[in-house]
Amino acid sequence: MTYEVTVEPTGEVITVEEGQSILHAALRQGVWLPFACGHGTCATCKCRVLEGDVDIGEASPFALMEMEREEGLILTCCAIPESDVTIEADIDVDDDFMGFTVNDYQATVTNIEDLSPTIKGITFQLDSSMEFQAGQYVNVSIPGVEGTRAFSIANTPSDNQVLELHVRLLPGGLGTTYLHEQLRVGDSLDVSGPYGQFFTRYSDPKDVIFIAGGSGLSSPQSMILDLIERGDDRKIYLFQGARNLSELYNRERFEQLQKNHSNFHYIPALNEPEATDEWTGYHCFVHEAVNQYFDGKCEGHKAYLCGPPPMIDAAITTLMQARLFERDIHMERFVSAADTSDGASKSALFKRI
Repeated sequence: MTYEVTVEPTGEVITVEEGQSILHAALRQGVWLPFACGHGTCATCKCRVLEGDVDIGEASPFALMEMEREEGLILTCCAIPESDVTIEADIDVDDDFMGFTVNDYQATVTNIEDLSPTIKGITFQLDSSMEFQAGQYVNVSIPGVEGTRAFSIANTPSDNQVLELHVRLLPGGLGTTYLHEQLRVGDSLDVSGPYGQFFTRYSDPKDVIFIAGGSGLSSPQSMILDLIERGDDRKIYLFQGARNLSELYNRERFEQLQKNHSNFHYIPALNEPEATDEWTGYHCFVHEAVNQYFDGKCEGHKAYLCGPPPMIDAAITTLMQARLFERDIHMERFVSAADTSDGASKSALFKRI
């Protein structure tokens, strides 16, 4: 059985299979709806049901409050139609968003390497080319794990048959444990993508600040390499935060990039360096390094933040105190399956990720 979902105010019609979410169907039919996390926690895909019946699915009570549910609001990433439906969406497409259609791929592992004691770099060969924007992510199906897991793409869009992921081992995490301990070169996994509203705004000429923590380096790596590949001459600042030197992965790569490109600046920060690290750089959290480097004045820049929620929250506060506001701050929170179960969500100050 299928249902038709009409999207107002555009009037576009989506055909939705039984048990399929509205967003899942829309992305595969080239119909754009606002979204970010795709897992019912960020509220970016919130829409209003005008007509018809919808099962709201597993929407987080923090992202979709009880009062909103009673008013007919849904999250399209979770909502499953039970009849033909008409929804009203806030269609506000960013000029730089390319809107590539989501497709399914088979990804075969070609390389696995230890980037740090807790992070592996996994490279796949895709069975067909995937168009994506630097900064976007894919969903990966992992054997024995319910649902999918989201990972940001670390390679550039020009390498469209390759998929590089940075995977941090989460204590007790079923998906990341499998990828760290059981996945082998030659294995194949099902992947879908691209997803997400985290991408470079090329039409805005402002200099850019990237702030990355942990495996959150993956998206900025793709975005920075893409900017340089395009010959973009704006100033690019990468602030990479880690606990100690062993966790500061790909450091040599970015140091070499800095030597080769005068507009690229690499600023790493360690918050708990080991005595044996002999660290002479910033000894603080990464958001504190941003504040010190720019002397509390970040106006006139675009900022892209990627990493765990505490880092994102601290960086937002720092940037806003340094005179940078919502229109120039874009972020991607690395939220685990455990985080989604305890209601982790994005800041209410921001409509987008």
